[in-house]
Amino acid sequence: MSDRREPRVRTIVEQTADASSGSRPSSQPLAHEHRWFVALDVDGTVMHEDESIDHAVAEAVTAAVARGHHVTLATGRSWSTTGPVLRSLGLEPEYVVCANGAVTMRRDEAAEDGYRREFVEVFDPTAVLERIRAVLPAGEFMIELGDGYRLYTAGMTEWNLDRAREVPFDELFGQQATRVVVRSRQHGLEEFFEIVDRMGLHHVSYAIGWTAWLDIAPDGVNKATALERVRGWIDHPLDRVLAVGDGRNDIEMFRWAGSAGRAVAMGQAPDEVREVAGEVTGAIHEAGLAAVLHSLP
Repeated sequence: MSDRREPRVRTIVEQTADASSGSRPSSQPLAHEHRWFVALDVDGTVMHEDESIDHAVAEAVTAAVARGHHVTLATGRSWSTTGPVLRSLGLEPEYVVCANGAVTMRRDEAAEDGYRREFVEVFDPTAVLERIRAVLPAGEFMIELGDGYRLYTAGMTEWNLDRAREVPFDELFGQQATRVVVRSRQHGLEEFFEIVDRMGLHHVSYAIGWTAWLDIAPDGVNKATALERVRGWIDHPLDRVLAVGDGRNDIEMFRWAGSAGRAVAMGQAPDEVREVAGEVTGAIHEAGLAAVLHSLP
């Protein structure tokens, strides 16, 4: 659009070259007062669309943890698809934020996969489902329950559907859900924006993805609310938090982190996302996250 403008932010793209040429922070562990609480989005930040992770990014994550920084993930993904990302990175943070803030996992050696649900926020999605279905009668729907099990309607075949089953639309009513996902194959992104605006959604938090899909959380719940809770649990100062992401569901997280610490948008992030962040790094195909992590002490 002709009225789009570049955000007034500091760029750290040039640090990617330094990160790959050996100009990196010391590998010595930091004193406690110099450690940062680092929250990383997954898709488009850590991981490519094909679910690969650049070696430079994985190496930078490992190095940041070795220096003493608290590095975790804050993602819209379910825990079932977040756990494998942690294992790919060799990460074992105390807490992990999933489902756009509705689910916070805590490390627990006694749990089957090493983590248990520490804090879960749910809502009855009936009203919002009825409103959306009235506007998108051909939409595809999925809800995730508090224990991670998912119910979905016909057509949601491209998602990871472990611990899930297909149900008639009406069976989604009256459940206690952590999130609702809605997809429309019939609309482009701009048209989908207009449709969502017309829906008049209230008492829910929602984000629109890169394509025509909508992710809805309980009212007032987002990555920022969960991360602030985690920050309190680990007793970490707000002026040493760093958030990195690329999507519209990262906007609240950027406002939270940027209020006293650092918020960094990936280079391919939409304009409205970049404008909220205080910094912009390289795009996912440039391993932009590595530059951000190497910029930490």
